[in-house]
Amino acid sequence: VFSLYYDSGLINHTVLNRFIRLYLLTLSDQELFWGADQYDFSIMLRAGDLQCYWHFAHFSERFYLNFMVQLVTGVTLDRHLSVTVNAPSSLIVGKVDDASGQIAFNVKETGFYQMCFSNFHNRFGSMQVFLNFGVYYEGQKEEEKKKKEEDMKQINSTLSFIEVINNYIQFVFHMWRHYNYERMRHGADFYLLQSNSTYVNSWSAVQSLLILTAGYLQLYCLKRLFNTKPAEGDKPRC
Repeated sequence: VFSLYYDSGLINHTVLNRFIRLYLLTLSDQELFWGADQYDFSIMLRAGDLQCYWHFAHFSERFYLNFMVQLVTGVTLDRHLSVTVNAPSSLIVGKVDDASGQIAFNVKETGFYQMCFSNFHNRFGSMQVFLNFGVYYEGQKEEEKKKKEEDMKQINSTLSFIEVINNYIQFVFHMWRHYNYERMRHGADFYLLQSNSTYVNSWSAVQSLLILTAGYLQLYCLKRLFNTKPAEGDKPRC
């Protein structure tokens, strides 16, 4: 990414833009840098600070910039941020003065576009700003689509082989699906048998305890029936 940063007053805008334009004139169209689709990062602006970044864009493409003030520290706590976008010819193509905003336009000339962020509203405070900018190439997507169509014509045999493999994969998938269903049924039967076993064992223990208790009570009652008290004049037996 061709990005340049400078502090306010250290580099002259006009001189820097002329240098970039002269550098571009020495390159052919194939040698020009094609930027990625998007970039996103955060920057920290000090009190009264100015930071600028450059991003390359081709003619007839779409350039966009989104920004949002995330954090403000200091005394005044003004969240307003001044943002300007300049074309390679130094013309202002977009300007926003707010806490968040978007600048989007169709690129009219090929070159490096300058994005400047000024924190002149806060003389005694800093702010953190989140940036998201880039260009997207609709024409490039159409070329990629055509290239894919040409490649599709050249690999018909490969596609037929892939279709056969895909059928086998679907067959294996269905086999695994039925296998997993049988595993679920097996697990359900196992837990049902385990529950029935616990139920039978518990009731068997309870019934055994009831039988033993009933037998003890029967013996106790029979013993009470044959237990007689001796009379007053009767002598105890030897």
